[in-house]
Amino acid sequence: MADVKQYEKKAEKLKALAHPIRLCIVKGLINDKCNVTKIQECLNIPQSTVSQHLSKLKAAGIIAGERNGIEVCYRVVDREAIEIIKILEGF
Repeated sequence: MADVKQYEKKAEKLKALAHPIRLCIVKGLINDKCNVTKIQECLNIPQSTVSQHLSKLKAAGIIAGERNGIEVCYRVVDREAIEIIKILEGF
């Protein structure tokens, strides 16, 4: 029988992705890194909401932010998350 411990990290990643807004953010960041303002404008939701979702994705190690002056540009750094998004696009 498989060791449950090996699936804990994968389950946490899936939990972080298991929200429509976060899925949309990750899908958008796969093709183009961008800042909070651009994400907010694309999704038409409050900046505070975007920031909360970005924080969860960053804590899960799915995205990373790169500071450029006063703005932070985010990009996807997790290969498994990219594969999950590609699989979901097939549905």
